[in-house]
Amino acid sequence: MSEHAIETVTGKSATIEFDGRLCIHARRCVLTQPTVFKANVEGPWIDPDAASAEALLHVALNCPSGAIHVRRHDGGADEANPKVNTIIVRENGPLAINAEIVLAGAPIGTRATLCRCGASNSKPYCDGSHVAAGFAATGEPATGASAPLAKRDGALAITPYQNGPLGVAGAVEIISGTGRTIDRVEKTALCRCGHSGRKPFCDGAHARVGFTAA
Repeated sequence: MSEHAIETVTGKSATIEFDGRLCIHARRCVLTQPTVFKANVEGPWIDPDAASAEALLHVALNCPSGAIHVRRHDGGADEANPKVNTIIVRENGPLAINAEIVLAGAPIGTRATLCRCGASNSKPYCDGSHVAAGFAATGEPATGASAPLAKRDGALAITPYQNGPLGVAGAVEIISGTGRTIDRVEKTALCRCGHSGRKPFCDGAHARVGFTAA
């Protein structure tokens, strides 16, 4: 399993692309389709022909980091933009985004996990550094008062501000790890230094602690 390049494996009904640079080892692929994604083997570890194109697409849709993409050859529909944009706050971990994501001005797809501990070496993406850093932050922040959004989909612009937070512009629901809606917003700033006192939202702590990030 490479962590440094995109692997492309073409089967009869679908092509799988795996980007090891984005993988956060959520292991949903090897747990849901172990005959397709073979853990702890020498040599080739992805076999697209071991499951249907529909099953492969299901794995891709459940990969929170966007490391797995599937292109179907059987005439079925490929991955569509979500009907409701969401940002899930992971317990002691990253922000998992599902939306038509525009990151720093460039479209990157519909799924990404972005660092909120401040320790990732692949900022703004999560690289799993929160584990070694001992990052502790609840995935169950308090629910705030918010009204239903008139529009719930569309492009979601994420701007990693230099030495600062993740700026968010676009309709999105911020969700706890257990699925509870924390807030509904069209514009906000989310902590990525790991020190905010009101996580997942920014409170300006990045300036106080001297956080640096491009």
